[in-house]
Amino acid sequence: TIFVDGMIAKITDGWNVGILIFLVMLGIMVSLMNKVGGSAAYGRWAATKIKSRKGAMLSTLALGVLIFIDDYFNCLTVGSVMTPITDAKKVSRAKLAYIIDATAAPICMIAPVSSWAAAVSEFTKGTGYSGIELFVRAIPYNFYSLLMIVFVISIILMKFDYGPMKIHEFNAMTKGDLYTSGSDDVEKAESVEANPKGKVIDLILPVIVLVIISIIGLLYVGEF
Repeated sequence: TIFVDGMIAKITDGWNVGILIFLVMLGIMVSLMNKVGGSAAYGRWAATKIKSRKGAMLSTLALGVLIFIDDYFNCLTVGSVMTPITDAKKVSRAKLAYIIDATAAPICMIAPVSSWAAAVSEFTKGTGYSGIELFVRAIPYNFYSLLMIVFVISIILMKFDYGPMKIHEFNAMTKGDLYTSGSDDVEKAESVEANPKGKVIDLILPVIVLVIISIIGLLYVGEF
């Protein structure tokens, strides 16, 4: 039952296979941007502009808002780009992961041109409204997304942490320990040799092209 009705049924489902292929392609793109040196170049440029921990976290939030096309791509890209900057400002990896995750899905859930909008539109047929119209009308009532963004901004500005996050941030600021629970596996996964001649455009151009093509693709599939 687990294999036939569970794994095989899900893996052979066209929608799920499409998501898997989409994620693999995004992962390849992010890996290429890192290898070419685009992410590192952006990190070096941003390091000259961002002077504080608060600035690093707000920049992470801002970049997450800008990449609204898809939450998966948002997490992959913002994580790769902002890690060197937040590391330099002693922001714990737990806090970085939280800011990225708490921005990615909420911003995509209230962006009319996103993979979320396309998915919701597909499942709201027969409601009396077009899918996108219903999605836009529902934005003011999407309290999770709206309040989560407000909450993230608030804890950054007020420098407020609680629970396990407080421990992670304390260790990062006082001991320089960005991981608290161990860094060996993370450092091993991040050991990618980047091209030292990489430029910021090597990061910006692929993202811009992806966003433009994605928007055109969504409009094309929806017959404009």
